[in-house]
Amino acid sequence: MFQPQPVSVLPLETLYRDQHSWLCRWLDRRLHNAGDAADLAQDTFMRILQAPVAPTAPGREGDLSLRAPRAYLATIARRLLINHLRRQTLEQAYLEALAALPEDMAPSPEQQVIILGALREINAMLESLPVKVRAVFVLSQVEGMTYADIAAELGIGLRSVKRYMAQAMTECILLAP
Repeated sequence: MFQPQPVSVLPLETLYRDQHSWLCRWLDRRLHNAGDAADLAQDTFMRILQAPVAPTAPGREGDLSLRAPRAYLATIARRLLINHLRRQTLEQAYLEALAALPEDMAPSPEQQVIILGALREINAMLESLPVKVRAVFVLSQVEGMTYADIAAELGIGLRSVKRYMAQAMTECILLAP
């Protein structure tokens, strides 16, 4: 017979105190960088604090109802870790492209910081798009493919390509400063 798991009710402070060092170690094993691991652990707890709808205990504001606190933390941390690794890959590709430029064509350090910031913003915008919308947008705007070629590449209709591009452009406009 199925027995439901007991739900533990934890104040946020208790969750942080009991799980922070475990989460730092968990992240450090994946990153091999204690500083980045500590930053991502902190970001994980900030996500919980900033969540619009946290799994709170009934009648206990600020308390979390969790069956498996470590699994919950690991899920949030894993998503942050993926984003962190994507940003690192993007930054590395940018630095490699800079290194390939002749010295007289390389942007100044100030320009590099501005470009890197813009790349991060573009990456965040792309990550916010649904998968197919993002694929259509990248194939069109980065790869320079025609809508017909995109439709053939992704196995979707031309109307879908147009609809996805319209959606991507709308998101770009809404996210523009």
